[in-house]
Amino acid sequence: MLSVLTDNWELFVDGFWTTVRLFLIAAVLSLVFGTLLAGFRVSPVPALRAIGTGYVNILRNTPLTLVFAFLVFGAPKMQISLPTFFWSAVIALTVYTSAFVCEIVRSGINTISPGQAEAARSVGMTFMQVLGIVVLPQAFRAIVPPLTSVMIALLKNTTIAAGFSVAEAGAIPAVMAERGQNQMATLVWITVGFLILIIPLVFLQRWAERRMAVA
Repeated sequence: MLSVLTDNWELFVDGFWTTVRLFLIAAVLSLVFGTLLAGFRVSPVPALRAIGTGYVNILRNTPLTLVFAFLVFGAPKMQISLPTFFWSAVIALTVYTSAFVCEIVRSGINTISPGQAEAARSVGMTFMQVLGIVVLPQAFRAIVPPLTSVMIALLKNTTIAAGFSVAEAGAIPAVMAERGQNQMATLVWITVGFLILIIPLVFLQRWAERRMAVA
């Protein structure tokens, strides 16, 4: 069983390195875009609220595979050119995960007392200043556990990219099958690889909870 890993070490390393890159880039972009969408959802401007609500409702109820299919196969037919399959996967993971990040951030915003926002506005702060200086720093304290769960789901969702010509960890079994390698052992090592990636996220969540806990 160990020989399956050692004889194909380069394949596993390359696959998981692509997975890590997909995850890190999509995670950062999802956090930024999801937070922006949450700002839209709580904005005093009706048009922005409508945009945020529509985006979240559509993306949360659309299978991720369809998002991938649209970007990989549909976008080129609409004259929308993307540089590589890798970046198509990054965009697909970002636009999908952002909808979930948005709702988590919005739930955190809703835990903040309205009186704090009103007090900030009473001293002349704009909506963006209230959101960025007063509300969001407190909201992120409350959303560490659910946000970590979404990031773990994002890490696992990267395997869908294997079906769209991205050579990441989810593509390893197909290559190993061509090489005549033991598929059960292959899946076991892939599982071990994902556990190695996920466990640090769990410890990071616990550390962040302790660090950001309110005394």
